[in-house]
Order: sequence, then structure tokens, then C-alpha cells
Amino acid sequence: MKLHELSPAEGSAKEPKRKGRGHGSGQGKTAGKGHKGQNARSGGGVKPGFEGGQMPLARRIPKRGFNNIFGTKYAVINVSDLDKFVDGTVVDTEMLVAAGLIRKTFDGIKVLGNGDITKKLTVKVAAFSQTAKEKIEKAGGKVEVI
Repeated sequence: MKLHELSPAEGSAKEPKRKGRGHGSGQGKTAGKGHKGQNARSGGGVKPGFEGGQMPLARRIPKRGFNNIFGTKYAVINVSDLDKFVDGTVVDTEMLVAAGLIRKTFDGIKVLGNGDITKKLTVKVAAFSQTAKEKIEKAGGKVEVI
């Protein structure tokens, strides 16, 4: 086999459309650009979101509040949810996802102090509320911030 004998597999390579090569091609004369107008000019066309001078959708819709793009978004879980684990378990992110208590971890998991806990657990997550920390330690468990 020589280099000049190589060819792509049958049907894998499509011939490019040859615009403006006569009316028999189906892409002749105006080459799919219509007659004159802004889109027919070289460098013509409108930017994305332009609506012909009408007030664009992005500017018509009301804006509310402030969105901090640098903020930390936690997946939250309550102390009462941890009570389903067996006594003495080390609870971490993977275990919480596997148990179905959270779906997405976002920037980490935060344990909040709603409810009660009776099991001794070692909890390893990104953040704890003060009451959650107290309740876990009161039950004989440990908290570890990762």
C-alpha cells in the first residue's frame, strides 16, 4: 500500500458544498445569501441576541437581587438525616451520595443542626453549623472539616 492509494472509508467523507458555482448546483448566483440586504454584505450580519432594533429579551426581563459568582454553594444536610447510618461509621461525601441523601455536592457539603442524632459518627464534610457540631459531639461522635 502506498500513500496515493489511501482513501477514507466509503460514505465517511462528505464533499464540501461549493457555493456560487452556477445555478445548476442549487447554490448558485447569490450562494444562499438572498438578495442584497445586511446578510448579503461582506462582514454583514447581526450579533447574537440582536432583534432588529426591538428591545432585546435580555433587557426586557426584570433583574432581581445579586448573584455572587465567587460565593460558596453548599449542598445542605441535617443532623437528623445522619441518624440512618450505623453506629461508629465514618460518614464522608461519597457515603452521603451513595446513601441518596444528596445528589450534587456543589462546592462541598454543610451539616445543619435541625433534628437530633443518637449515633456515634465521625462526620467528614466541608462545613458544619455550630449547633450541628455540638449535637454530633454530644452524641459521642467527631466532626472533621475537609
